[in-house]
Formats: sequence, structure tokens, C-alpha cells
Amino acid sequence: MNTMTVTVNGEPRELPVGSTVADLVALLGLKASQVAVERNREIVRRAEHASTLLVDGDRLEVVTFFGGG
Repeated sequence: MNTMTVTVNGEPRELPVGSTVADLVALLGLKASQVAVERNREIVRRAEHASTLLVDGDRLEVVTFFGGG
């Protein structure tokens, strides 16, 4: 299987070629409804997570939101 390297929150991570933002969120064990994802300094809308393909060298920032008070 071919892999690519992306940077997630400053850390290199190997992913299968063809992975999407949604795949990454799932791999991280996060719920899509509780994260914001920035890819190469642009916010990826939640509705586009499943259709946004990642490519080798992408830089992603994943921010998690937790409810509470």
C-alpha cells in the first residue's frame, strides 16, 4: 500500500494515499462534530471533510471542542 506523509499539529504522520480529512479525523479517534480542521492554512468545512483528499506534504491543524461549563 502506498503511503504519504502529512503534518498534523506539528507532527509527521503516515497515511494511506487517498485519505480524506474525514479519514484523518476518524483515525485520530475524534468526532467530526467536535473538531475544526485547517489544511494548509485554510479551514475545511465539516461538510467537505469526506470529499477533501489529502496529499503528501499537507499541513493540518486539528482543534477539538469540548462542551461543559
